[in-house]
Amino acid sequence: MSFWIVIPTYNEKENLARLVPELWKLKIPGLHVLVVDDHSPDGTGQLADRLGRENRGKLTCLHRSAKLGLGTAYLEGFAEALKNGSDLIGQMDADFSHPVEKIPELLHALETVDVVIGSRYVPGGSLDIHWAFWRKQLSSFGNAYARIILGLPIRDATGGFKIWKRSTLEQIPLERVRSNGYVFQVEMNYLACRLGFKFAEIPIYFAERTWGESKMSFHIQTEAAVEVWELLARYRDIQPIHPSA
Repeated sequence: MSFWIVIPTYNEKENLARLVPELWKLKIPGLHVLVVDDHSPDGTGQLADRLGRENRGKLTCLHRSAKLGLGTAYLEGFAEALKNGSDLIGQMDADFSHPVEKIPELLHALETVDVVIGSRYVPGGSLDIHWAFWRKQLSSFGNAYARIILGLPIRDATGGFKIWKRSTLEQIPLERVRSNGYVFQVEMNYLACRLGFKFAEIPIYFAERTWGESKMSFHIQTEAAVEVWELLARYRDIQPIHPSA
C-alpha cells in the first residue's frame, strides 16, 4: 500500500534534515515523502532534492516559485500524491510540532474511518507545557470558535496532522477550497464533515518548534476568525454522500 506524506516548507532546512531520518526509522512500507517548498531562501528545496537522491527516490520535492501559502501547497501536494497512485495521503508540519512516532497509531486508526486527526483536544492530547497561559487560551479559543460556528463534531477543528484515505480526498471538491492560511485546516475538516465522512482523533502532544521561526501570528488568527463565517455560506449546498452519514 502506497502512503505519501505531504510536508509544506518555507525556511525549514534545519528541521527537514532532522525530520526525514525520523520518518525512515518508522519503517512504514510504501512510505514516500513529498516536500512542497515555497522557494525557501535558506535552501530547504535544495536539501530536499539531495535527500531524494540519497534515498533512491523515496522523497521528492515540488518547487514553487514563491511563498504561495499553506493551502495551495497542500492542494498541490494532494494532487501529486493522487496522480502517483497513493492509497493514503498524510499531512504534517516540518517543525516537529507533530509527533512522528504517532504516525503508526494514526495509520492503525484509519482502518475503520475515512480520515484520522492527531488531536490536541481529546483526552490525552495537550499543548506544549512551555507555552504561556495566554497562548494556550488563544489556541483553545480559536479551535472552539471554529467548532461552534460550523457545528463540527470533531474536537480539534484546526488540527493539521492528518491522514486521509485516497477515496476520501477523491470525493472532496478540492477545486472549491479557497482558504490559504490557518483556516485551510478548518475548511478541509468542515468539508469532510459536511460530506459525512467518519473521523477518528488520536491524542497527541503538540510541541513548540525547536528550530526556525513560527509562521503563526495574531493577525493570521484574527483573519481566520472572519474566514470561518465565510465557510458557512460557501458550502451551504454540500450534502452528505458518505454511506455512514
